[in-house]
Amino acid sequence: MSTFEIKRRVSDKIFVGNVAVGGDAPITVQSMTNTNTCDVLATLAQIQALESAGADIIRVSVPTMDAAKAFKELKQHTTVPLIADIHFDYRIALKVAEYGADCLRINPGNIGNEKRIRSVVDCARDRNIPIRIGVNAGSLERDLQEKYGEPTPEALLESALRHIGILEKYDFANFKISVKASDVALAVSAYRLLAERISQPLHLGITEAGGFRAGAVKSAIGIGLLLSEGIGDTLRVSLAADPVQEIKVGFDILKSLRLRSRGINFIACPTCSRQEFDVISTVNQLEQRLEDIVTPLDVSIIGCVVNGPGEALVSTIGVAGSKTKSAFYLHGIRQQKRFNNESIIDELEAEIRNVVSTTLKQ
Repeated sequence: MSTFEIKRRVSDKIFVGNVAVGGDAPITVQSMTNTNTCDVLATLAQIQALESAGADIIRVSVPTMDAAKAFKELKQHTTVPLIADIHFDYRIALKVAEYGADCLRINPGNIGNEKRIRSVVDCARDRNIPIRIGVNAGSLERDLQEKYGEPTPEALLESALRHIGILEKYDFANFKISVKASDVALAVSAYRLLAERISQPLHLGITEAGGFRAGAVKSAIGIGLLLSEGIGDTLRVSLAADPVQEIKVGFDILKSLRLRSRGINFIACPTCSRQEFDVISTVNQLEQRLEDIVTPLDVSIIGCVVNGPGEALVSTIGVAGSKTKSAFYLHGIRQQKRFNNESIIDELEAEIRNVVSTTLKQ
């Protein structure tokens, strides 16, 4: 087990529903529904799938008053905190606040005159609802585009501080903020600048990252860099894919940095001609079979005895490949029992579930 520990940036703590964000709270993982919000049954099904995957917070787009009515119904059938994503129309923000939104994703500088801004801020304060400011490189204010010529870290920072200034004017500090870009270096630099200027929680993300594979890589690099520096209190991995995959990749990023664990951490070799059983198939099948397990667990599956014993020593369960039957380790101790290579998947699943069951009973 690594003794390396990341020292997190000191930030204020806010609450999205009953979920703490910032301060000493665990880094939360969130996603956003991509169904038509007015299709309540489809949206509710996706919310439930995301919650089952481990989502701490879920964002729902609310572009119209009809969507606001649907949001009200969604709130009545869910327990996971829901963020209402709103652009421009302050009346929708007031309505979803009335309907029980746990957070408002709305940029105060984009909702009209001072009276409108004040009405939303006062409503959020009265109902103790946090606001999330979302600055995006693709939608910078026109004057900032003209000033900087192109999205830059400084442009994102200036936009962020502009929106923050509006909330500070009304003595409202219950907010979190993001400064996203699809360019990894741009986003990372902007977050670094912002982290030095404010104490509120930071929502991390690489926006419009792309499809599953490329988007996961870009997100892991960008979000991972920031988290490794202690920056970030909540995150969303933005993928052009099933939103459930966003939750899985988000937890994988946190798991790889040992910032938070959920489910099994598989340690597996890339395979070579030394492997004594089909490692790739074994890992792929076990990942699918054991998706229901949320208990943190390190399982090493190594195809030969070169690195197998060493990895097994620091894993809850370990396998080191050998001809016909492979060595089995439990809590770093080699067991007399060995796994038959032909039935290794079934035997491993049984042992993993047994360890989980024992752990839950303790």
